Amino acid sequence: MNKGIIGKKLGMTQVFADDGAAVGVTAIEVEPSVIVQVKTKEKDGYDAIQLGYGRRKQKSVTKPLQGHFAKANKGFFRKLQEFEAGSEKYEVGQEITSDIFKAGDFVDVVGTSKGKGFAGVVKRHGFRGGRATHGSMFHRAPGSIGASADPSRVFKGTRMGGHMGSVRKTIQNLQIWQVRSDRNLILLKGSIPGSKNGFVLIKQAKKISE
Repeated sequence: MNKGIIGKKLGMTQVFADDGAAVGVTAIEVEPSVIVQVKTKEKDGYDAIQLGYGRRKQKSVTKPLQGHFAKANKGFFRKLQEFEAGSEKYEVGQEITSDIFKAGDFVDVVGTSKGKGFAGVVKRHGFRGGRATHGSMFHRAPGSIGASADPSRVFKGTRMGGHMGSVRKTIQNLQIWQVRSDRNLILLKGSIPGSKNGFVLIKQAKKISE
C-alpha cells in the first residue's frame, strides 16, 4: 500500500537532537481520517480509498455530500482525498491514524503554496535585473522578450511577470522526526508548502523504499 493521510499545517518550531543540534521541524495536525468510500478495480477500474478529514456542521454540507458521508456514519468532513489502496482490505467507516507512520520514515508532502499575487521577473524567476546605479533606468525589468525579425513574436512559456504562488507543490523525501499519537501530531524535518492551517497530504515517499 502507498500509505497516506490528510493533515493540517500548524507551523514551524525547533527541537533538539541527541547531540544538541537544533533541528527545524514542521508540526502537522493529523486527526484520524475516516474512510468514506472504498473503490475497487471491478467496480471503479482501480483500487483506492477516499478519506475524509476535518469535521464540519451538517448545515455547511450540500445534500449530495450528506448522502455520501451517511454511508460511513462518522459525521461530515471538510476535506476529501483519494489514496492508493493496494492489496489491503478496507471498510467504510474505518479510521486511519498517524500510527501508519513512525519516526525515521520518509514521506512526500503535497500542499498549496502561499499566494504572492502579481510579481515581477526578479522575484518570480530570480532574474538578475539591471545595474543599480544612478540613471540606469533598468533596475528590475525583464529585458528583451523576443526577436524583431524572424520569428517576430514572443514564444510561449517566456518567463515574465505574473501571478506567483497558490499552486500545488510536492516536497519529496522529508523525514519524520517524531510521531505524537497522543496529540495527533507529526513533526517533519524541514519546511512544507502552504500557510498556517492549510491542508496537506502526507504520502509514503515514492523514491525511497523502506
